[in-house]
Amino acid sequence: MKSASALIDERIKQLGDWRGKMLAKVRQIIHQFSHGGIVCTGETYKSVVKMTFARGAALPDPSGLFNSSLGGNVRRAIDIHEGEKSDVAALKDLIRAAVALNLERKSKPKPRRASS
Repeated sequence: MKSASALIDERIKQLGDWRGKMLAKVRQIIHQFSHGGIVCTGETYKSVVKMTFARGAALPDPSGLFNSSLGGNVRRAIDIHEGEKSDVAALKDLIRAAVALNLERKSKPKPRRASS
């Protein structure tokens, strides 16, 4: 059985176009920081690469990278279209904030449920 990472590598190679290159670039940036839980997911569609941040609504976004899924209470997404230049520094800041939020959440003790 192949690892999730190997399956993602295969999927990126299968794309064979700008979406695969963009997803590989974004994935490389995420791997520089990713730990403490899910930071975001990367999906590809016909005309967009989408990065969905699991807890994006709780993240500061001073550069205005979030441009999709803005109406929800939890998630936020970034849609990247072919030929768009990405603000790598702002993306790294957003990823760092997502990791910090994950780590903060893990360090807080979970409330105990009352037993009946």
